[in-house]
Amino acid sequence: MKIVFVVVCALLVVLLSVGAVFMPELNRLLYQRSLFTGAEQHQHFTQQHEYYPVNEMAPAATPHELPPGEPFALPESFVHGDRVINTEAFLTHTDTAALLVLHDGRVRFENYWLSGGPEVPWLTHSVSKSLVATAVALALQEGLIEDLGDSISNYVPALMGSGFDGVSIRDVLQMSSGLRWNEDYADPESDLNRFGLTMLTGSSYDSFVAGRVRQRPPGEYMHYVGMNSQALTMLVRAVTGRSLADYLAERLWQPLGAQDRAYWSTDGEGVELGLGGLSASARDLAKLGELYRLGGSWHGAPLLDPAWVTAATTVQAPHLARGERANAQHTMGYGYHWWLPDGDDQDYSAIGIYNQFVYVSPAHEAVIVKLSAYRDYATSHEPSAYLEAETFSLFRTLVAGLAK
Repeated sequence: MKIVFVVVCALLVVLLSVGAVFMPELNRLLYQRSLFTGAEQHQHFTQQHEYYPVNEMAPAATPHELPPGEPFALPESFVHGDRVINTEAFLTHTDTAALLVLHDGRVRFENYWLSGGPEVPWLTHSVSKSLVATAVALALQEGLIEDLGDSISNYVPALMGSGFDGVSIRDVLQMSSGLRWNEDYADPESDLNRFGLTMLTGSSYDSFVAGRVRQRPPGEYMHYVGMNSQALTMLVRAVTGRSLADYLAERLWQPLGAQDRAYWSTDGEGVELGLGGLSASARDLAKLGELYRLGGSWHGAPLLDPAWVTAATTVQAPHLARGERANAQHTMGYGYHWWLPDGDDQDYSAIGIYNQFVYVSPAHEAVIVKLSAYRDYATSHEPSAYLEAETFSLFRTLVAGLAK
């Protein structure tokens, strides 16, 4: 009996040890399998640095606190098309975790729900792409990249022979690389979900990117492809000799006076998930939006080239224009990894799945950050499974009311 007891105890120790070793992979699996199923996600979106290996961006030695402004009350409702939508119900329905409204650099509204909070690092998903593009801007300013018209494969030899071979950096920034890609979240055989398997196993992101092929000539069709952003992370690392997180921490995060620690999830080789792996607080994300609103200047000091900010947030070619067109996948326009919503407002936004936004309205001197975990996101192809157009109607209503 004593022998049986010892054997059972030994087995339990082995099982617990194995479980501890593989717990991150198990958590990763359960999390990834729950995406686009209608399951609650808000707790997952605060725990990415526990599920995946990460590279960190430390807060600034001298953090910049966003100054308070006159409190702003959210409107009871807003109009979208022919519908009147209750604001509170919409925020609840989209599982909003944070809503922060800046007007002329001052906090007019800030509130948190679910597991959100002022210091909580929230997974931003594709909002991350706008940070990757900003890293490219900084490298361009330093002369590490000669010209956006250069082929990305000239700087990243691993991309020679791939779908990116001979494609200009500008076309990659504008989601116009011509790469073949299926980003259907609901299709288990889609390219995106195959990349999800790479994420799950911690396999090489770089190898996956280098294995992509061309579908059409570059520079002619806007097709939103996450691998474009991932290729740009390869570019940044190639020209700087540093990780994306390390480079951005010094050249962007610290100068902006980031208040909170941010995380980039990585593969097993320490390569950041540039297409959607940044976790950061709402306040620090608002500073990114404010930097762009101010044309690249931060407290009177130039941080980004104003010409870059203009090009990144405005239409540069017909296939990138706002509105319905045959040579684009979306009706929204596109800049350098910034979306240009439909309409004449000349506003722009970083957008991530599950209703993440860093929205900028230069005309109204406003920046809005909305972090969410909209559980019905992409559970169907109906507009109700995205609610991005409705969110822009809400934002436009908010900024119009700020000056009143």
